[in-house]
Amino acid sequence: MPIYPGKVKEVRIDPSEQTSVWISCPKQAIPPPGRYVVANYAGAILGFPLFLERITEDGFLAAPPAPPGLEPGAALSLRGPLGRGFKLPAIARRLALASFDLSAARLLSLAEQAIQIGAEVAIYCDSPLPGLPSAMESAPLSTLPEALPWADFLAIDIPLEQLPTLRGHLGISDHEFLQCPGQALISAPMPCAGLAECGVCAVKTGRGWKLCCKDGPVFDLHQVLSV
Repeated sequence: MPIYPGKVKEVRIDPSEQTSVWISCPKQAIPPPGRYVVANYAGAILGFPLFLERITEDGFLAAPPAPPGLEPGAALSLRGPLGRGFKLPAIARRLALASFDLSAARLLSLAEQAIQIGAEVAIYCDSPLPGLPSAMESAPLSTLPEALPWADFLAIDIPLEQLPTLRGHLGISDHEFLQCPGQALISAPMPCAGLAECGVCAVKTGRGWKLCCKDGPVFDLHQVLSV
């Protein structure tokens, strides 16, 4: 597995009052939307997974939360990119994004990708957002069910412990399925990042138990809903 050098350029507080970090690194170390790199640094016992929020000229802005104890100038060792990320269908022209986490930052890089191919994008969340492109709309999470007939692709970011409530948020019954394709980025602790298969990040899907660190963290939404 490739390991790349990195350096912390800036640590900041984003609009959702979460800590994020700007990282300088080789282009190859920048994770695509939904995938992650593991950051190791002096003083850390375990590596910390980092997800993409925005690509910069010499690296990327990592979505919150930031690894604890980092300061500007800190040297990083970045392993990856790892896992399976988002894959936009070629026909996707109306993209609905929904964040159930404290920050919607991990979905913003996917939104940018969709806008670049000319898709309409709407994001549904209850957390504060940064300045959005004019081509992108935002709405409260409670209005997500109203968007489903409009969307031809749905991407969500949801903590593992909230999966049992997902059908309620989508407004669908236990035996009902979404009419549009979708994918779910499942947020879970990933202490071993696939090295030991410790099982802490296990998620039950329609195809059995899977590991977020290796089989995900992005899963087919229909498989997540079919359990």
